[in-house]
This record gives sequence, structure tokens and C-alpha cells, in this order.
Amino acid sequence: MLEAVTFDFWQTLASEPSQPILHPRRVTLWEGILDGGHPRERIDEVLRGMGRHREQLWRRGELLGAAEAAALAAAELDPDIDDDTLRALVDAFVRSGEGIELELTPGIDDALRELDDAGLRLGIVCDVGFTSGEQLRDVLRRAGILVHFDGWAFSDEVGAFKPDPAIFHHALREIGGVAPERTAHIGDLRRTDIAGARRMGMVAIRYRGANDDPPEDGPEGHHVLDDHGTLADLLRGAGLL
Repeated sequence: MLEAVTFDFWQTLASEPSQPILHPRRVTLWEGILDGGHPRERIDEVLRGMGRHREQLWRRGELLGAAEAAALAAAELDPDIDDDTLRALVDAFVRSGEGIELELTPGIDDALRELDDAGLRLGIVCDVGFTSGEQLRDVLRRAGILVHFDGWAFSDEVGAFKPDPAIFHHALREIGGVAPERTAHIGDLRRTDIAGARRMGMVAIRYRGANDDPPEDGPEGHHVLDDHGTLADLLRGAGLL
């Protein structure tokens, strides 16, 4: 029987709306600071390139913080940028995730409440991009579901990405020291969520309600979940709840 369940964040607990908001917000903030000094198209190009660079590093397990990424992008955009403008650009980039409204995945609120009522410890294991763990927790707090979680592990605060065991161990400590074999992890990505959970000896559940990760990206979960509304039934049917 399970004692705990941990969840990935992106495409598992929440997603950007169909119309992206984070990248356009960063472009608009920089455009305002630069006040016409650089075309919006060029700002967009540089920040998209930095996003692709971050993803390459993420796949290698290498961290790139928002402040460092912003400084690198600003230098690429304008090698002669002055210190005050650089500080303004970095600050805007780092703060760009504050107050964002993301869409919760369907049924997640009821699923968390049911697991919480069943006495399970609940946690989050999240690889962040340029939006910090603090900003993502605020999204869940304003949505009214952070209260269900007993602890979390966000990569910018832990210093490790999934599938590194360190980030899973951190989450398990935060939720009360639950043993991996008594824990299920739910996430959408085979390479990070599923491979990492399997390596830990956790029950790996691949959630494909928001993103159906292709088979070539990594192993399959012990179970596959299409709808959070059926999560408790899946766990009961498997003898885990």
C-alpha cells in the first residue's frame, strides 16, 4: 500500500494556456525597457534561442538560472549594454513569472482532495525552466491546491533535475521521510519522471492527459493515467490504495 504520491508540475498539475503567456510577457517587458532600441522581432529571436539553449542543458542535467540566462541573452542582444539597463532586463526576466495564471489539469483538485482524505502524503517534484519554484507554488496557492501538499522539490532550489535521485530524495524527506517503495510518482515525461521514479523504486505513473510523451523518449510507467478523475480508482485497482 502507498503512503505517499508525488506529482510533476508542468503538464501534470498545470500548463500554460493554449496561447502561451510566459515568453510573450518576457519579450514585452524587454521591449519596454529597451524603448525601441531593438526590434521586438530581434528580442523574440534572442529569448527563443536562450530557451532552446536551456533545454539542451536541461537534457544534460545542467542548471541554468533565470538571472544567468537573462544576462547571457542581454549580452547577445547588445554587447555594449550599460549596467543599469542590464540590471533592469535581468530583474524583469526573473520576475516575469510573478502572478501568472496557469491552467490546472482537469480533475486535479478533486484527485488531490481524495488522496489527501485517504491520508496519503503529497509532494511535488518539478524541473523548473525560467519560472521559479516560488512563483510556481504561488500559482498553486492562488488556485487553492497548494494546501494539499506536504512538501516539494523544485530544481532551482534543490540544484538537481529529474531523473537525478537527489531531487526525488529531497521531496521524500520534505513529505516526512516516506520510503520510495511506498510512494508513487506521477508525471508526463518518460526520460525524467518515469525513468527517475523507476530508478528510485517508486511506482511510476505516466500522466498523458496534457502531453503524450513519445515511446522513444524513455521507459513506460508501471501505469498510464489519462484522467486525474480516475487516479484513485487506478490506485485501488492496483492494490495501492
